[in-house]
Amino acid sequence: MKIKDIVNRDIVTLTNCEHEPIHIPGKIQPHGFLIGVTSNWKIDFCTENIAAYLNLLHTEVLGKDFKSVFGTEAEKQLLEYINEDKIQDVFPLEISLLGKLFQISIHKSYDIYVLEAEPQFPDKEKLADVYTQTIQFVTQMNNTKSLKDLCALVAQGTREITGYDRVMIYRFDEEYNGEVFAESCREDLEPFLGLHYPHTDIPAQARELYIKNQLRLIVDINYEPVPIYTVDDKENKNLDLSLSILRSTSPIHVEYLKNMGVGATLTISLIHHDRLWGLIACHHYSEKNISPEIRLAAKLQGQFITSQIDIRQSNDENINAHKSILALEQLTSIDLPIKQESLEIVSEAPQLLELCNAAGVSIISRGKIYKSGIVPSDEQITELIEGINAKFSNEIFTTHKISDDFPELAQNSNFAGIIYHSLGNNDHIIWYRPETISEINWGGDPEKSIIKDSNGLHPRNSFNIWKQIVKNKSSVWKQYEINAAIQYAHALHNQLILIMLSEEEEKYRSQSEILKETNSELENINWISTHDLQEPLRKIQLITSKMLSELDVISTDSISNSLQRVSKSANRMSGLLEDILKYTRIKNTRDTLHEVDLNEILESTIKEMSEALSESNAVIESENLPKIHAIGFLMRQLFINILQNSLKYASVERQPKIKITASQEPVIIHDKYKVYCHWVRFSDNGIGFEQKYAESIFKVFTRLHTQEHYTGSGVGLALCKKIMQAVGGDIHAEGKPGEGTDIVIYFPCDPEDTLLPI
Repeated sequence: MKIKDIVNRDIVTLTNCEHEPIHIPGKIQPHGFLIGVTSNWKIDFCTENIAAYLNLLHTEVLGKDFKSVFGTEAEKQLLEYINEDKIQDVFPLEISLLGKLFQISIHKSYDIYVLEAEPQFPDKEKLADVYTQTIQFVTQMNNTKSLKDLCALVAQGTREITGYDRVMIYRFDEEYNGEVFAESCREDLEPFLGLHYPHTDIPAQARELYIKNQLRLIVDINYEPVPIYTVDDKENKNLDLSLSILRSTSPIHVEYLKNMGVGATLTISLIHHDRLWGLIACHHYSEKNISPEIRLAAKLQGQFITSQIDIRQSNDENINAHKSILALEQLTSIDLPIKQESLEIVSEAPQLLELCNAAGVSIISRGKIYKSGIVPSDEQITELIEGINAKFSNEIFTTHKISDDFPELAQNSNFAGIIYHSLGNNDHIIWYRPETISEINWGGDPEKSIIKDSNGLHPRNSFNIWKQIVKNKSSVWKQYEINAAIQYAHALHNQLILIMLSEEEEKYRSQSEILKETNSELENINWISTHDLQEPLRKIQLITSKMLSELDVISTDSISNSLQRVSKSANRMSGLLEDILKYTRIKNTRDTLHEVDLNEILESTIKEMSEALSESNAVIESENLPKIHAIGFLMRQLFINILQNSLKYASVERQPKIKITASQEPVIIHDKYKVYCHWVRFSDNGIGFEQKYAESIFKVFTRLHTQEHYTGSGVGLALCKKIMQAVGGDIHAEGKPGEGTDIVIYFPCDPEDTLLPI
């Protein structure tokens, strides 16, 4: 019978190192021996070191029936163990082979039963001890809240149970780069907590084995691998050791551990949702083996972590999610006025950033951008919206790396992550996060994890901390943050709809008021046409009739006097007709508003009225007036009428004095449904009026005094009222009898004005 070893002697190179056949090394570690038997219990595989444990050579064992070598009783015990479905059970089978006690772990590799025998530990821990330690751990575990706290407790507990010098909880990211998430180590050792290791340290095929076999031991890193022999009856005959306890480790991994100065290791897989979430990695700086009972206790520690990952991660997120929900509730409970200016309140509310932990936010509505926190420029915001609308059809877009989708925007921007939500009608809201420049401490240069030199392929031998700076990314948006942003975007969309409906209602209400006022004006115009215009016509008719009846006796002086009276009545009628024409021609012309300097308007008005001002000996004092959005010729007409009104109703007891003051900066002035940003006040020292007439004096053809005492049609202040309505402003009067009158005009806000918070 011919015998051969099955040692895999393939040379590992840079091109195949990630595919190294580590599951079929053809050799084991020497702290036990291995036998492979067929289904009819013939010994088909045996390690060379069986002679170190039993008085047998592998050549004497191979090809023989198991019971012929080890006896019928031993075969019977193994069969009972297998038939009771205890293959890979929590404890190995304790059995006597040729008078020596062993602990045998059994698993099946295809059609071969693999028996791995280790000498029974003389001082093996009892089940009661393991049970006590487990109960103590569970009690402590219930006192932890976060996943990180739990992992720190597991690291400490595993080290206490196993006695290893260092125990690390090693967590993988999406790309299988690892991070030391928790650690417990001897005080004299340099801590590895927080260090990162590249995915190449644990290649894909090794990760696959960690999922299949959740516990791996290296008892002595300096071990000499023991070859496995078999009967040479098939070509390419091999033995899959994926589930083996004794399997020999990749020489590259062994060299890696030697470079770290490690003497022995224990590795326990942490599997979550069928994916390798992490490892419990135990390092000892001399050789070390542990009993099956200790292995079980350590394995249970790993299962405690994996059973709690969802719960602890959910708990961690729930705490933060609750903060987002609270911010959302506070934000939606703000009593907002139903007008466009409410977006100022929204944008300045701190909860708008808190609900998704953003650094900045911008609301874009009707071409205006409301901003708070760290945000890009208006041009970048506009460019970003155009880019999103062109590239994506969804109403929602999120990213923590804007450079992936808009590299041109990322070059000179102060943000890297966004949550974008369309609000309809070309309105938008965007939350921003800045670039998070993070420093990752790697346990050695990740680009040099495998090195090739003249002697072949080697893992890195330097584990000095290597710092990497990560740019162009923000912190990742959590799902609860995205959800909170979406919920508020819907609430804001509803607010904008309410504003639009309110404005439409105000528009119709305003139109109704205008219609009502117009009807009233028509009645007044009808009245003036039948009363005020009739009065001068009657005078003209009486004077001319008298003159015609007295032609023979009338004197030249009498004719001259009569003609002067006729001319005066005609002029009065002409003035009334001109005022009516002016009044009826003023329309709502807000679409043609432009910037007007009121200082220039006042200057031209004073020049135009210089003769009247000189005759009345009036004094005008004025401070600097603002620039507003209005219509120039209407403003001149406004100023003329206000000044003429002051001169007309000047007191005979004192010199007329008119003082003009104004707001020097835009300010917010609330008035029912409107907001005004500039005011100008004309204060005179004339005869004044009773405040109860403050509204009626602005009605067309309303006079508080008789025609005999004060001339005029009663159109002047009504004309002022209509002018201010035409430019979207307002006018008010304040009077004190015998002291004077204040006329205050209010101008609407310009979209470019920087307003104070409402």
